[in-house]
Amino acid sequence: MIVKKQVFSEKISIAPMLDWTDRHFRYFMRLITKCATLYTEMVAAPALILGKKDQLLQYNPEEHPVILQVGGSDPKQMALCAKMAADYGYDGININAGCPSSRVQSGRFGAVLMKTPELVADCVAEMKAVSNLPVSVKTRIALEGTQDGFAALFHFADSVKNAGCSHLIVHARKAKLNWSPEDNRKRLPLDYDTIYRLKKSFPDMPISINGNVLTLDDAEKHLAYVDGVMIGRVAYGNPYLMKDIDARFYGDKHPIPTRTEILEQMIPYLKKNQQFLSVILPHMMGLFHGTPVARTYKQILNTRNLDEIISFLSSLKASQSL
Repeated sequence: MIVKKQVFSEKISIAPMLDWTDRHFRYFMRLITKCATLYTEMVAAPALILGKKDQLLQYNPEEHPVILQVGGSDPKQMALCAKMAADYGYDGININAGCPSSRVQSGRFGAVLMKTPELVADCVAEMKAVSNLPVSVKTRIALEGTQDGFAALFHFADSVKNAGCSHLIVHARKAKLNWSPEDNRKRLPLDYDTIYRLKKSFPDMPISINGNVLTLDDAEKHLAYVDGVMIGRVAYGNPYLMKDIDARFYGDKHPIPTRTEILEQMIPYLKKNQQFLSVILPHMMGLFHGTPVARTYKQILNTRNLDEIISFLSSLKASQSL
């Protein structure tokens, strides 16, 4: 049975990825898709409260819709973060309750929060109390070793929904604590059916699926059963694959820029942010993925020399091939 879905703005989103989805990557991605929802890389709540919040929260106006992902487990701290997100104009705030790495666990957030759904619900409630922003939660099916993964996920979803969670994103694997995210991805099986089943149980709460979505065809298949699809690593490694999102899923028929046009549009941004070239250029490495110039393009980006990049762009424009 296919679930009848409500209209939902986050049909397609780009996953929060630590060290990858910073403001520079998000600006770059926005040249490719205007409609997909973008997420920040995770920011720890204590860092926002005690650290340089202006530096951590800055983003480009072009990034909207953009959602701040926060890691934390103290409801009062999370409420302060929600207020900051609203003050800075973010479109929503997301709680990380799914990352399995030991680095995240030491701060008592990420997948370890799956042990305490009531605490996550308390965070949601406190965040909703101080802000009108949508509060979403990203999690996994259950912790590895859980006998009934669906029962655990149902209880988690029910707890956060009752607290005011506007959107639940579920990575389609269990989580093994103290394994790296890569080990979790490679060593634990995918289970999409459990998330489809969860959506049937919660027809009124938007639910998105995440995990090994490698093509837009994959995304479309999932959208027959859930409200949204979150795309991760492939959006970073092969970003131009995202070029059809706007027309295919949002009915937005604006002209699709070529790879060459996207690179050309990035040049003013690179000139403006030359002190960050070593950070920005790695995010752009996949733009010509699968094309004859991919290797040359990567070599030129690795020089970190803007003049060479501009010269490469000129040769592309002259050939009019990409």
